[in-house]
Amino acid sequence: MVATLFPDIACDRAGIGFRTPHAAAILASRPAVGFLEVHAENYMGGGARVAQLAELRREWPISLHGVGLSLGSAEGIDGRHCDRLADLADRIEPLIVSEHLSWSISAGVYFNDLLPLPYSEETLCIVAGNVARTQDRLQRALLIENPSAYLRFTTSTMDEADFLCELVRRTGCGLLCDVNNIYVSSANLGGDPVAWIDRLPADAVGEIHLAGHCVNDADGQPVVIDDHGSRVSDAVWSLYAHAVRRFPHALALIEWDTRLPDLSVLVGEAATADHRRTLVLDGGHNAAAA
Repeated sequence: MVATLFPDIACDRAGIGFRTPHAAAILASRPAVGFLEVHAENYMGGGARVAQLAELRREWPISLHGVGLSLGSAEGIDGRHCDRLADLADRIEPLIVSEHLSWSISAGVYFNDLLPLPYSEETLCIVAGNVARTQDRLQRALLIENPSAYLRFTTSTMDEADFLCELVRRTGCGLLCDVNNIYVSSANLGGDPVAWIDRLPADAVGEIHLAGHCVNDADGQPVVIDDHGSRVSDAVWSLYAHAVRRFPHALALIEWDTRLPDLSVLVGEAATADHRRTLVLDGGHNAAAA
């Protein structure tokens, strides 16, 4: 349980991302996971999908993870999209509602991607305004996820950690600490991922994401890609151990979106997250290597 900003977030076990190909297996096996995360936009149309989600909600807490609010858009959030998110949240009563620090809409055109932002006072004002309007509509705090980074903007005047800390201060939002994204960004752009984690306000982090990544070749240079298509790497597990020490009350979630394996693999990764968390919180010296 997050003791200050999010007193209602509590879960004893790590969760997994729910994907439709796993629906029958999940309902048949009732895996011992703490909660299920879904992409909110997949359920805004109502119908059979929402009925299925309501069935899952009777067995597990649900986390709504948004990909379409476009919190970095200077033209503001789409009010209709926000209304649909609020309606879904009212029906499902999710454990968490989260979104990405990114933009995906410009001049009414939607880009099917989470695009990066320069970190500046101007951007901060835009994002803070959009977060505040969304929270007012939802009547709850959003968790904002740090993105994976592959470039730096010359117009940035602050770094990502400072940007997120100030966003929390201005809006009262929470943070979703994506440990794989931190690793990917530091591998591509440099920087100390442990120091990055240490700079976040501990009482604002309500959730930790864990996922796999791959390494691509770009003109002879390795680029680490956050593809959510493999098991969590040893390096990310090591960072997770540090994140647990820093944010001991935060929930953990296994993300897997490409090259989807059998459900048992995701459940096993969640069990590994639980085991490693227990080792850290019990003071185990080998938590990073377990």
